[in-house]
Order: sequence, then C-alpha cells, then structure tokens
Amino acid sequence: MILFALKCSSDHRFEGWFRNGAAYDEQAASHLIACPVCGDHAVAKAPMAPRIAKGVAKAVDRAHETAEAKGAATETKGASASPVAPPPSVPATIPTPADVVASLPPTLNDAQREAVAEVMRHLSEVRRTVEKNCDYVGDRFAEEARRIHYGEADPRGIYGEASSEDVEELAEEGVTFHRIPWLPRTDS
Repeated sequence: MILFALKCSSDHRFEGWFRNGAAYDEQAASHLIACPVCGDHAVAKAPMAPRIAKGVAKAVDRAHETAEAKGAATETKGASASPVAPPPSVPATIPTPADVVASLPPTLNDAQREAVAEVMRHLSEVRRTVEKNCDYVGDRFAEEARRIHYGEADPRGIYGEASSEDVEELAEEGVTFHRIPWLPRTDS
C-alpha cells in the first residue's frame, strides 16, 4: 500500500491509499477518485514532504558524513528512501494534528472541521495503541517481520521503518504488514 497526498482543482488537499502507483494512475484516469470536500473528480497528486523517521537518525548522520567526505549529495534508506535533506520549499517537519486543523481552508464549515479533527484524534489513538502494544524495531522492521513470518522469532506486534524496496520485497514474500499514517506526538 502507498499513501499519496492529493488535491482537487479547487485546491482541497486530502490523502488516498492505493495498492501501488499504477493503481492510483488507473483510478485517476477513470475519474474514480473524488475530493471528499467538494466531490470534484479532477484530482492530481500534491507535493509531499519526505519523512525521515527517528529510527534511522544514525544512518542519516552516517550518510551526511559520507556525503561530506565525498563532496557529493547522497540518499539514505528511510521510510521511502527520501533525500537526506528536503528541498527548501518543503517543510522539514510533519505538522501536528492541531496544525493540520488550523491550516484547513476557510471554506470548510464547522462540521467538516470537526470531521478532520476527529480523524486526527483517531490517528493519534492508533499511534498510542501501537506504541503501547507492539515492539519498536526501528530500521530493522523488514528483517524482524521476515523472522516472525518464517517462524524464526516469536509472533508479536512490531512497528518501525522500512524502505520502499523492503516493503516491495515483504509483499512479494507474502509477509503480512500494514502501513499506517504516523502522526507526530503532541504530548511532548
């Protein structure tokens, strides 16, 4: 599964989950995707900020050191093998749920704003539940998921980061996993 940031011709922004990029292309070409705010079927991908997860911070530091030593730019394997540093026009941090609600277009009515706030509350609860009940394995997610799948480790809930390549390989191997939207903490 892959998550795309989308926008309609009225510049309403929303997200959509798709099996892969081809599934998005097929649905968009057939006008099967509609804006949840206005129902517009003229939908396109919107720019997305890359996210480099905390679990790969050491790898990012090593990549920076290697790039400086070579005098060249480099990439690191994060959640989506994104560039180490986002371009200046892209926010370097992911907005908090409160920031998202505050930045909604003024054309939304109170019920729509409350619906967005409710979704953000549910996603925050998903994060708390996963953190409480599952083991964080960081950038070893693909390796640990395989060990569980093949019976080399005790079955248990895990969460962490995986590169796009790892995600493809896990899917091809039949390893059961799910990608979930991960909101930043608001309790810090």
